[in-house]
Amino acid sequence: MGRYSAAATSTVGSSTLPIAALVGGTTCRPKIVEIGVSNTSTTTAVSMSVRRITTAGTPGTGLTESPEDSSDDIAAIATAVNTYSSTGPTLSDELRRATLGPLAGIVWIFEKGLVIPKTANAGVALIPTGTGQACDFYFVWDE
Repeated sequence: MGRYSAAATSTVGSSTLPIAALVGGTTCRPKIVEIGVSNTSTTTAVSMSVRRITTAGTPGTGLTESPEDSSDDIAAIATAVNTYSSTGPTLSDELRRATLGPLAGIVWIFEKGLVIPKTANAGVALIPTGTGQACDFYFVWDE
């Protein structure tokens, strides 16, 4: 089993357009072990939620999924994406929520792993629960 990570800075997003997501595939069940997000605004707070997604929507730019063990040359199956553009994915379970003050951040640890089902377009997204802000974020997962 390999461990992978991806990180970037999002654009603003909205309550229907995630700022980022990690989407699995039909050939494996990725397990998210850590998600970090920090507010880049120096003046405005943002409320951020971790939610499951069940449809594709219109994801933003794909990110580079990097193996954390540099000797592992197997490419990741899960895909990390930046801010969704015009159509949001279908949202389901809300798993975590936090309000981040200006320049504040949070790290969510999933001790046993947050499993993404082995279903097309299933994943986990970071989405503002109100007005969005640009944020730095990262995902760490095993597959």
